[in-house]
Amino acid sequence: MQSVFDGHNDVLLRLWNHARDGTDPVAEFRDGASTGHIDARRAKAGGLAGGLCAIYIPSGNLVFADPDRNGHYATPLSPPLERAPSLDIALEMAAIALKLDRAGVWKLCRSTAEIRDCMEKGIFAAVMHMEGCEAIDADLVALETFYAAGLRSLGPVWSRNNVFAHGVPFAYPSSPDTGPGLTDAGFALVRECNRLGIVIDLAHITEKGFWDVAKTSDQPLVASHSNAHALTPVARNLTDRQLDAIRESRGIVGLNYATAMLREDGRSDANTPIEVMVRHVDHLVSRVGIDCVGLGSDFDGATIPHEISDAAGNQKLIAALRNVGYGEADLVKLCRENWLRILASAWGESSRPRM
Repeated sequence: MQSVFDGHNDVLLRLWNHARDGTDPVAEFRDGASTGHIDARRAKAGGLAGGLCAIYIPSGNLVFADPDRNGHYATPLSPPLERAPSLDIALEMAAIALKLDRAGVWKLCRSTAEIRDCMEKGIFAAVMHMEGCEAIDADLVALETFYAAGLRSLGPVWSRNNVFAHGVPFAYPSSPDTGPGLTDAGFALVRECNRLGIVIDLAHITEKGFWDVAKTSDQPLVASHSNAHALTPVARNLTDRQLDAIRESRGIVGLNYATAMLREDGRSDANTPIEVMVRHVDHLVSRVGIDCVGLGSDFDGATIPHEISDAAGNQKLIAALRNVGYGEADLVKLCRENWLRILASAWGESSRPRM
């Protein structure tokens, strides 16, 4: 079984939602759940050794547009969120991450050495990520606090606009060039992330924002959960030109399991074969190389193929990749080593990959 370090999941959102209804998040993650995609038992069954766990502030008023007769759709961006309630929610999710850490049901990791140690010991290796920085002030004072709590990765925006940048809508067919890029505060955020050693994730940002980060950041370019626009022309996917820039920076793109970002018709339909996932991996590898592709499942945040179902089904994708000719050395890179290289680089470590 190949161990997987995953570039993106929303398990903290699910645990937070259930905790508001009185469920104990520690017990839910430790003992298993009947809903969602990730808990300790299913992660172990599918070889999911850890991943970037997102603090995400939900847009409660977001309603996804229905496709028209041609299968096209365009969901308007959600309005920007207010900072104070966003900060409250972010702190509650960070508290859940820390509570799971104290209880020993996962380890909140701040270095790749800690991640590797967790893999050897069979403990889920969680890295705190922030998906959209509505909880962070323009002066970046709160960023220091979240960093002290374990934040080691962030995306300046989700698919809405904020003080730092502009997000892409959920639209098909659509270019990712849908609006402006970084604001002045966004450029300052990128520079501060470089100073602290925080990964900058480009998964939800406009194409202009992508290029703004590319010209400002000294880190490899990262799109944690995005696919190939050439195969599925949704606004959230990456053009070949963007993929070329990721290759040139020795960055990474993580395969998103969301069916709307995999299917040629852009539909959210769980009846999507694994072969479609393999097709995107093939395209990504052909464009950026085997060293710059990983997995970014979007577990607990998207409709994923029935054949995968949840974290326990991860090895089905790996088996499909093996069946079309990916060797074990390639799978080691795709499943974990490429992500660990990126994290080591962004965090200022010197890390030699283990095969």
